[in-house]
Amino acid sequence: MIEKGNILFCGVGGQGILLASELTAYALLIAGFDVKKSEVHGMAQRGGSVVAHLRYGDKVYSPLIDPGAADIQLAFEMVEAARYLPFLHPGSRSIVNIQKIAPPAVATGKMLYPAAPLDSLTEQGIKVYPVDGFGIAREVGEIKATNTVLVGALSTLLPIDVEVFVEVIRKQVPARFVEVNLAAFAAGRKSIGPL
Repeated sequence: MIEKGNILFCGVGGQGILLASELTAYALLIAGFDVKKSEVHGMAQRGGSVVAHLRYGDKVYSPLIDPGAADIQLAFEMVEAARYLPFLHPGSRSIVNIQKIAPPAVATGKMLYPAAPLDSLTEQGIKVYPVDGFGIAREVGEIKATNTVLVGALSTLLPIDVEVFVEVIRKQVPARFVEVNLAAFAAGRKSIGPL
């Protein structure tokens, strides 16, 4: 566990990336860290790329992560994980939802979805944790909780007590979805296995 760090959240619009970054930011704040967060929506409403930068530590002055400075990547889609490779460094850790969402160029037949998009990360010395976030969310009864599954996985890499995340989920998620999101979070934590 590190007492400061840079977390890059990336994926496709509609996957709940911004809520995942907010839950993580609130948990870090409650745990006593200074936190700065920034997000880029881009063409999110049309299924485009979405990215959020989150930095935490004793004192943080800027929310933006420099290329090569992300310690952890939380990727909601495999090609998006590879797209943001320039922000990672050897030793970075990447939690990747193994769901495939075809980018527009693939959906229109102009390009092919890469056969092994995560190879580009492992070849650069990045530790990849593949997680079937969508499948786990379906098992707990709510596919929209995929983002909370991934936050659960991320929580295993952060210096925060699990109870803090539980408190944040209870406060930030609408009441009717709290229990299923808590189940998704717990299942996400289990998905990582031994570090």
